Amino acid sequence: MASERKFIAENVRRVLLKEYLMKEVSRAGFGGLDVQRTPMGTRVTLVTERPGIVIGRRGAAIKNLTRAIEEDFDFDNPQVEVQEVESPNLNAQIMAEKLAFALERGWHFRRAGHSTLRRVMESGARGCHIVIAGKLTGQRHRTEKFKDGYIKFCGETKITNMDRGYAVAKLKPGVIGVTVEIMHPDAKLPDEVDVTAPAEAAEQFPDLAELINKKEAPIIAVEVREKDEESAEEPVEEGDEEEPEEPVEASSGTEEGEQ
Repeated sequence: MASERKFIAENVRRVLLKEYLMKEVSRAGFGGLDVQRTPMGTRVTLVTERPGIVIGRRGAAIKNLTRAIEEDFDFDNPQVEVQEVESPNLNAQIMAEKLAFALERGWHFRRAGHSTLRRVMESGARGCHIVIAGKLTGQRHRTEKFKDGYIKFCGETKITNMDRGYAVAKLKPGVIGVTVEIMHPDAKLPDEVDVTAPAEAAEQFPDLAELINKKEAPIIAVEVREKDEESAEEPVEEGDEEEPEEPVEASSGTEEGEQ
């Protein structure tokens, strides 16, 4: 098998595993999945809002998940780890699932969208972008967007600072897709520059003070040179002008009496 096909097959298998765990762990609040291959096997890190439901009584639920991952998805010696989300309101996948569940319970899409947006921003997020698409008010497809704060739509800044989550709400008129994108509270944008005062910089970076002291001499020389140039450019007053000396004629070597 070519290397390209191996990469594609591996990614397809991980996507299927993610969809399977999203269904199995929906009650616990699925927050993300990380799969890493190690020399001892495959490490599967599952991020949830309520880890106790995933583990089960005496670890029965997590043993069933481990067996299913090994047999159905052909992962070598899987080791499932469950982590708790520190702040569920800042996890895009959890908020997308909560918004989809609110729509399934009959909430109006504008009320649900604004409520989710307000909850995310009050938790300290720098920005949030919510997209609800589907048959919202009639038989025609619509798209509603809710946004607040800083939002990045492309580039490396989006990849590093934006967290994306997607969920589906199944209603009688049809299926509604919910997309939530959240910018992390500690995100640093490229145009944000911190300027440190010289005294504070010298305390934090002792080597920087030595460099500054070494550069004092060239700076003083430049200032002196600039002053000299300014004095040279000053106009000279009429009274101060020096009269040019008259040229002295050279003697011819013979005096008038000798001619």
